[in-house]
Amino acid sequence: MANIPLLSGIYATTTPDFRTAYPVNMVPVPMATGISDAYLRPGDGIVSDGVGPGIDRGGINWEGSLYRVMGTRLVRIDPTGIVQDLGDVGPGGLVTFDYSFDRLAIASGGRLYYLTGSSLAQVVDPDLGTVVDFCWVDGYFMATDGEFLIVTELNDPFLVLPLKYASSEADPDPVVALVKVRNEVAAINRNTIEFFDNVGGSGFPFQRIEGAQIMKGAVGTFACCAYQEQIAFVGSGRNEAPEVFVGLNAQANKISTQEVDEILATYTEVQLAGVKLEARNDRAHAFLYVHLPDRTLVFDGNASKALGSLVWFVLVSALEGIAQYRARNFVWAYDRWCVGDPASTSFGHCVQTLSTHWGERVRWELSTPIAYSEGNGVIFHELELIALPGSVPFGENPLISTSYSLDGLTWSNDQTVRVGAFGARQHRIAWRRQGSMRRFRIQRFRGDSSAHLPIARLEATLEPLAW
Repeated sequence: MANIPLLSGIYATTTPDFRTAYPVNMVPVPMATGISDAYLRPGDGIVSDGVGPGIDRGGINWEGSLYRVMGTRLVRIDPTGIVQDLGDVGPGGLVTFDYSFDRLAIASGGRLYYLTGSSLAQVVDPDLGTVVDFCWVDGYFMATDGEFLIVTELNDPFLVLPLKYASSEADPDPVVALVKVRNEVAAINRNTIEFFDNVGGSGFPFQRIEGAQIMKGAVGTFACCAYQEQIAFVGSGRNEAPEVFVGLNAQANKISTQEVDEILATYTEVQLAGVKLEARNDRAHAFLYVHLPDRTLVFDGNASKALGSLVWFVLVSALEGIAQYRARNFVWAYDRWCVGDPASTSFGHCVQTLSTHWGERVRWELSTPIAYSEGNGVIFHELELIALPGSVPFGENPLISTSYSLDGLTWSNDQTVRVGAFGARQHRIAWRRQGSMRRFRIQRFRGDSSAHLPIARLEATLEPLAW
């Protein structure tokens, strides 16, 4: 009996090259179960709570309530899904939220708005310029127009004095974002990152922290976020290809693998400039979501530390192939993770009791590393997924399939088995008479969200093949 790992697999390309196959819509969980040191559970389901006035552009929890910009409207959403329209913040792409002690601020389409009570007002001081991004720090709203750093007045956040400007000068690259970490402001440029601390004074009250610069930057305004008290970003230094990093105080640590870098390389710089990164700490996981145009790559910092290797997986909202993951702008509110749908006007929240997205089934897939027997032939008598069946939707007994590849490029026909009905917790998920291999073999397993079960291990009953 052989135990074959499942947390990530291998496939081949015509380049020629070996590539990593990450689990799709299955989340690696580091936990010693007695069966294995880690297992795969279904990705979170997404259930709808209602419909808003437009597609979601961002959200925040402020004073215990959920606020979102949907379409051009700023809305407050209560725990039952009732939407209260608070005013118009104009068109544009993704928005930035932050708040002070007494007001909520929103950057939308290059404009800055404040919500105080139920009153929404725009900052119209011409010295503010176009707001590429902003944050609140030490009583100031600090913004950037892509060239300068600008602060509002302490006693009047609608007022900007032209003498209170600064710039990020480690490199003449544009400022694309501002992120506050440990009460320091990181001015994130395209090729560099500089840190500023509040030193007071009558002019610009923040001073560059010498020696803290990171000689890499982010590709876009939302391609960075605070993550585990560091800055996570998709970007690069000068004359470098984009990768994924976490950094702070002159240190940038690469967390993307070769496979992640290969995926990033399939997008143009313009496409990557629209990427959004989000951090989500949930049930001992430290997720970093990299929302790409046609899929989402997720890094788990806590699982990576526990397992001693970089843990990534893939999320998609499709039954076939790859497609945009339809959950964005995670906000912890009302004791749940609330999300918006980038493909419709729906908003909802995540659950673990099912794995459908907005009521629609989605696929899951996982595969193995190369099974290699020192070049000797092997007969596969049986394959069994060690799992916890019995949690499928009531009245169903879904099928899942397996196929194999002897070269990493072409695959055998799928062979299906039932995973067991609801409550059938002793059901065994096994395939018999699974052929043979002469050199090596890769196994792949596929199902959809109706087959809702965690998988701990793959066992294979093998026999050496005499030639």
